[in-house]
Amino acid sequence: MAPTASTIKAYDNTAPDQAATETATFALGCFWGPDAQFGALDGVVRTRVGYAGGTITDPTYHDLGDHTEAFQVEYDPAERSFLDLLDLVFRSHDPTQQTRKTQYQNIIFVATTEQREALTDYLDANDYTVDGIATRVEQLSRFVPAEDYHQKYSLRNKRSIMAAFEDAGYDETAIRESPAAATLNGHVVGHEVSDADALGIASNRSVHST
Repeated sequence: MAPTASTIKAYDNTAPDQAATETATFALGCFWGPDAQFGALDGVVRTRVGYAGGTITDPTYHDLGDHTEAFQVEYDPAERSFLDLLDLVFRSHDPTQQTRKTQYQNIIFVATTEQREALTDYLDANDYTVDGIATRVEQLSRFVPAEDYHQKYSLRNKRSIMAAFEDAGYDETAIRESPAAATLNGHVVGHEVSDADALGIASNRSVHST
């Protein structure tokens, strides 16, 4: 089974638009893995990978400067909360350890007062403090999308699925911002997705997402 241009378009057309979603930004090492992991979650609408946390104006993969590989999650707050995302973030890495290489460090970026308050509540509930963990906590100042070939990286290796996006007339930006691409990117690496039928794909038996 493989998605078609019509199933991809139908899926994306029924997804919440950006005005109805909220955005969270995190860094958890190489951004390919979490992009797929979070894209498979119910309530997550869109994902994208990029660079954040640094000072240079135009970071690129080969000239990151002091930026870190990061990913953004656009989610429907009626289905998935920022606290839910934080819980998965903390379960996906060891907050007592931090890699020395800036490119792959673990960072929680907060963009709003509400996100900072939610993070404080989460840390308190789990006996953590900002000063007591190695994971960096930073105010998000800017997120720079990574190069096209990094967006939905695992999905790009599935030619049969990518052909459907081409048939649907999607350009690189449309693929990056596509809810169907976010979900399928998680599916192709083995994460279970609840929308398998809507996308015309077989359900994965091994459940990696929550």
